[in-house]
Amino acid sequence: MKKRLIAAIVSCSALLVAGAALSADTIKIGYNIPLTGDIPKVGESSKFSAEMLKADINGAGGLEVGGKKYMLEFIYEDNEAKAESAVTTALKLIDKDQVLAMIGPNSSKQAVPAGQVADDNQTVMVSPWSTNPDTTLDRPWVFRAAFLDPFQGPVAVNFAVKTFNAKTAAVLYDLSNDYSKGLAEIFRDVFEKKVGKGSVVAFESHGTKDQDFSAQLTKIISAKPDFIFLPDNYNQVALIVKQAHQLGYKGEFMGSDAWGSSELMTLCGDDCKGLHFSTHYAAAGATGATKEFIDRYTKKYGYVPDDVAALTWDATRIVLKAIQNTGGLTGKLRKDRKAVRKAMAAIPTFDGITGSMKFDDQGDPVKCAVVVKISDSGAFEFAESVCPE
Repeated sequence: MKKRLIAAIVSCSALLVAGAALSADTIKIGYNIPLTGDIPKVGESSKFSAEMLKADINGAGGLEVGGKKYMLEFIYEDNEAKAESAVTTALKLIDKDQVLAMIGPNSSKQAVPAGQVADDNQTVMVSPWSTNPDTTLDRPWVFRAAFLDPFQGPVAVNFAVKTFNAKTAAVLYDLSNDYSKGLAEIFRDVFEKKVGKGSVVAFESHGTKDQDFSAQLTKIISAKPDFIFLPDNYNQVALIVKQAHQLGYKGEFMGSDAWGSSELMTLCGDDCKGLHFSTHYAAAGATGATKEFIDRYTKKYGYVPDDVAALTWDATRIVLKAIQNTGGLTGKLRKDRKAVRKAMAAIPTFDGITGSMKFDDQGDPVKCAVVVKISDSGAFEFAESVCPE
């Protein structure tokens, strides 16, 4: 009996040692993403993109860091598209799962509070999709792969003034969403500075869970704006545009990057055809590495990747590049996290599939935006590119 017990203990010890060795040869990256809640397609896009990249690297033997190969382990946690869940998810990934770095959250509503957690716990976080300045502001451990709303707002203003010959505008936004509220305010201020005080003739808000927007839209339509600016998530956009048309609105809409999900046209259909929005890349007409990514993703998952998928690809590759640039990992998590942050901050430029970018001292990329038009077939077609001055 004793011999069997000793043998079992030795066997278990061997398995523990083997597990430790496997862990030592594995790099853990956490994904703080909305797999359920209001915008599950955003989480799905991030996960699908990351899985495709992980398969590429692990299939080639792993990520080489300092002459040693590491297998990648991606841990996906659902933040339910809620700010409080994003915070608890960040803590779990950092403390329990002991990830080397974290990708996401995507939406600013979750990325802003989760960014504080990442910064307080000295763990690199890269948001693929968040455009609110507060996500990275004065947080040296937090970065992003997307342009900022102070850049996106003027892009929308200038395009609408030029393309629609707009002299007036209305805005409808989600009051409880940092992204939507912040971008709405930036747009209003820039539009009135460019066109004139009082040119934003209606500035209306709604709640995240609202389904009926008739009261706000009635006020907006009665103000007779040349177009409506709608910085909302794709699920809300579909409802709002349809209801506006039902109320008799025949004017233009201008949207923002939160429209860019492949799910938009499924929900919105003909009502969204012909509309424009600013975003991070246009799938239609893409070339080079971007087209290769789109073709592979489409073949693997059955639909064209949206901007979240492309930005997650870039965000993950930036983190992996920083890990490689450390020159080698020690196996001591705190020390390795610091080395990754230092390497992230030292990346001068990065050529991503959403464009070439360089990072400023806040961890924000300086990069171009794209305006797309939704074609009669429902495709997101390139209209123009706008770069920082």
